[in-house]
Amino acid sequence: MDYNAPFNGEKFNNLEPFEDKTIGELLRWRLFSQREKWPTKVENEVFSKPSQRYSGSGIRYRLINHATVLIQWQGLNILTDPIYSERSSPVSWLGPKRVRQPALRFEDLPSIDIVLISHNHYDHLDIPTLKKLNSRFKPQFFVGLRNKELLASEGIENVVEMDWWQDFKIGEISLSFVPVRHWSARSLFDRFETLWGGFILKGRGKTIFFAGDTGYGEFFKLIKEKYGAPNLSFLPIGAYEPRWFMKNAHMNPLESVKAHHDLESKNSVGIHFETFQLTNEAYETPRRDFLKAWEESERKGLFIAPVFGKEYELM
Repeated sequence: MDYNAPFNGEKFNNLEPFEDKTIGELLRWRLFSQREKWPTKVENEVFSKPSQRYSGSGIRYRLINHATVLIQWQGLNILTDPIYSERSSPVSWLGPKRVRQPALRFEDLPSIDIVLISHNHYDHLDIPTLKKLNSRFKPQFFVGLRNKELLASEGIENVVEMDWWQDFKIGEISLSFVPVRHWSARSLFDRFETLWGGFILKGRGKTIFFAGDTGYGEFFKLIKEKYGAPNLSFLPIGAYEPRWFMKNAHMNPLESVKAHHDLESKNSVGIHFETFQLTNEAYETPRRDFLKAWEESERKGLFIAPVFGKEYELM
């Protein structure tokens, strides 16, 4: 089958390919590099619950944890890469454990209409959370190519599979799946076999971009050329050290700021930090490095590292 995304019949690839890391390099990172110590628990500030529906002309959003964002827009409730599990792992007793609880309890979520899943890594595609969402709300799930089978095997049926640059219409909103620079895997033996990407949402003169997880690349300029400058972008700013291992697939804050400017984004929001210790940098480093990178940049538009759980409104 012909896809827009590079595909050799077995595996997908990036628009800007990079050489996959070997098992030896993985072991070198995990066994011989220094990981900074994280706190065991971080408390969230307490904020009011979201409204069940938002019918205003703006966009309401709040960062719940990691890359999980609640977006309330045009009467729809949209949830990105939802994870409410204690660990980002295939098992409940081992793997990265959260230091921050979700800043919005699952039972306080409004009725979710749309779930966007950027790729199949455990910190972005969390089956226990997706099953709970499916049972409670019956939302429509959007995934990259070849991810539908996994969700269907868990009883989740309302799933739309998307190729890069493919569009889907939901009422007055156009939803598109777009390239980012990353990879996929649920084990050591299925790398690059399902498609990863970001999402563009357009409607009523506004554009939202959710990047999920990505390294830096020229594709940000392609997205801007095709869809216009986003009014609101969600860009990862964490999980990036050591650079020799992480650079190809994870932006550091300096690159995130560069991506913001490549997109000509009017407003950007940092995600993918201060929840799970996935890489070597300290808990406080992404926010600190981001603030420094932003202050030293040309600062076109606005880019924030948000307060977890706080509701923001963009008019």
